[in-house]
Amino acid sequence: MSAKKIAIIGGGNLGSAIAQGLLKSGFSKAGDIIVTKRNTGTLTALRDAGVQIETDNAVAIRQAEVIVVALKPYNVREVLQEFKDVFDPAKHILISVVTGVSIDDLEHIVPGMPVVRAMPNTAIAIQESITCISHKHVTEEQIRYVKTMFDQLGATVSIDEKLMDAATVLGACGIAFALRYIRANIQGGIEIGFDVRTASLIAAQTVKGAAELLIRENRHPEEEIDKVTTPKGCTIAGLNEMEHQGFSSSLIKGITVSYNKIVKG
Repeated sequence: MSAKKIAIIGGGNLGSAIAQGLLKSGFSKAGDIIVTKRNTGTLTALRDAGVQIETDNAVAIRQAEVIVVALKPYNVREVLQEFKDVFDPAKHILISVVTGVSIDDLEHIVPGMPVVRAMPNTAIAIQESITCISHKHVTEEQIRYVKTMFDQLGATVSIDEKLMDAATVLGACGIAFALRYIRANIQGGIEIGFDVRTASLIAAQTVKGAAELLIRENRHPEEEIDKVTTPKGCTIAGLNEMEHQGFSSSLIKGITVSYNKIVKG
């Protein structure tokens, strides 16, 4: 699969993370990546790595074949409409990683463009994202390229676009939810005697190991839970106390509240 020049429109946290992941994975050379931002002062590390940094979106779009839109939702229409005449459906493929902006919304702004909507998370910077993908008006070759691109940055799953808001909550907001759980684990570890550095390592590696058990062995969480919950043991005692305190229900409620926030605004 031939290399393509990629323009990332919006060099904020996610846009920068995508650029970093593309570089670290070796999928793209620094010279094949362009990142745009009004204030380029935060992109020094990417510039030093050889990535082309631009303040002019039109320049970036003209030079690239793959356009990754990583803007804030409220900026998408204004920015893309300003440069819609620069887009070429015969040359470009548009990939949006913007929350809450549908493929139909993008088609109204830049008609006729092959459009992919992708929802990664910030772990893309270390090639450990889960990226959910839906698309319209793309060729088999184009979607294969996009999937290959995001597979270098973690794992991908194709979904119906109607589930994209839910994917945002589970996969993107989910990073924060998982980190808050780890933070609570660390606090508990300190309370029972560990220093913060040791507690952090134990908590983070334990969560990483738990996730890998599910991914590599394709198991249900309860199968693995059953292995460590012996009769009258400390694990089941702790789990039951967490459930009495609303652990699972509060997490589920948090997910649904985040979802409703996206859907209802």
